[in-house]
Amino acid sequence: MGVKSSTIADANVGLIEVSGSLVGGDETVEVRQAIAGFVDRKYQKLLIDLSNVTYLNSTAIGVLVAAQTTYSRNGWQIKLTGLNKNIENIFVITKLTLVFDVRDTREEALKSFT
Repeated sequence: MGVKSSTIADANVGLIEVSGSLVGGDETVEVRQAIAGFVDRKYQKLLIDLSNVTYLNSTAIGVLVAAQTTYSRNGWQIKLTGLNKNIENIFVITKLTLVFDVRDTREEALKSFT
C-alpha cells in the first residue's frame, strides 16, 4: 500500500496517488491526512488517482465521501480517476457516480477542472 501526494503546479491541482488496498487501516489514515493537507493549503482542485487500487471498503468510501463533502462545501472541485472495473461497479451500485466526478484518465480529469 502506498499513498503519494504531489502537486501539478501548472494546473494548481493537488494530486493523491493511491496503490494497494484501502480497507480502513494505516493506508486509509494516510489518504485522509493527504486530503487534509491539501485542504489546509487551500488547494481548490484535487485529483485522486485510484489506478493502482485493488480493493476498497466502506471505510475508504467514507474517507472519499468526507473529502467530497469538504470540497463541495467550499465550492472546490475533487475528481477521481483510474477506477478499475470492480471499484467502478461499487461506485455504480452505490450510486457514488452521482456524487463524484469520475474520469477515465488523469489527462481527462485535468482538462475537466474549471
